[in-house]
Amino acid sequence: MRPALVLVHGIGGARDAEKERDSWLAALASGARKAGHSREAAELARNSFAETTFVYYGDLFTRPQAQGRTAQHAGVEESGALRQMLKCLIDAKLDTDPDKRERHVLEHARAELTAGQQAQGSGDVARRLVNVCTTLLALPGIRRAGQWASGRLMLGDLAQVTRYLARAEPDRDGRTLDERIRDRILAPLGDGRPAVVIAHSLGSVVALECLHHHSGSVPLLVTLGSPLGMRTVVRPRLRPQPPATPDCVRRWLNYWDRDDLIAPRPWLERDMLPSSTGCLPESARVDSDGIWVHTATKYLAQASVAGPVVEALRREEETAST
Repeated sequence: MRPALVLVHGIGGARDAEKERDSWLAALASGARKAGHSREAAELARNSFAETTFVYYGDLFTRPQAQGRTAQHAGVEESGALRQMLKCLIDAKLDTDPDKRERHVLEHARAELTAGQQAQGSGDVARRLVNVCTTLLALPGIRRAGQWASGRLMLGDLAQVTRYLARAEPDRDGRTLDERIRDRILAPLGDGRPAVVIAHSLGSVVALECLHHHSGSVPLLVTLGSPLGMRTVVRPRLRPQPPATPDCVRRWLNYWDRDDLIAPRPWLERDMLPSSTGCLPESARVDSDGIWVHTATKYLAQASVAGPVVEALRREEETAST
């Protein structure tokens, strides 16, 4: 039986799960070639190396009667968490010693954020946060990448993190949004085979919580561009508390890029307790080309990321055949 490879996406709008799977595998194959695993790279490109599942949950963020990926229906409490997130992102970017132009944009956005703290109504709060995001879109990397067409779309995507952590929005059966999302990720893990899990952005938050409920073997967990280290927004809202490596995980590799806006506190081993076997995240920096480095495929095309994934899958395959 081939080992499982489970891919978990992050924030963003609607996507085609099959096309996304192929895109992730193509990037992983590119990284595998760079790492010297040409045979495995060819198998990855053909999707014949592991039992691969791309877990899609983005449709669950569509609110009834909502118009696109917006945060216009966010309540005051959720908007407060969004304000905290934006402050964390802005402050972390300022700490990287940006150039004069970037610093001007960031300081302007921070001033807007501070000025909006006294807003009371949810609509007024959301409008002010949209304005902050619109200002941030002037950052050269974000503007040239065209990741978001408007501040409203940017805020709507960032709000997916706070909506997941709000533990709200129950369906007719009373299952909250975060429960429904975790069910999607747990489904491909339920067949008993060892699984290598690669989780990007918000997906790293979801995967971490899922794996605390998983009894099977996860020889490798890989997190990419993760917001898990956000101490005011994400870390205190994780379940269970205090945050720790799930016992099913044998090794956890966490990758971050200095220019990744969504991973402002990347050294996860400083914020996690070890599992019962002593496993902690091992964080490593990568440097991707291009103006928008947060995408999963940018990370997966790195030899330092793809190499350990291929090696873990190969080990599990060899173990199963003996």
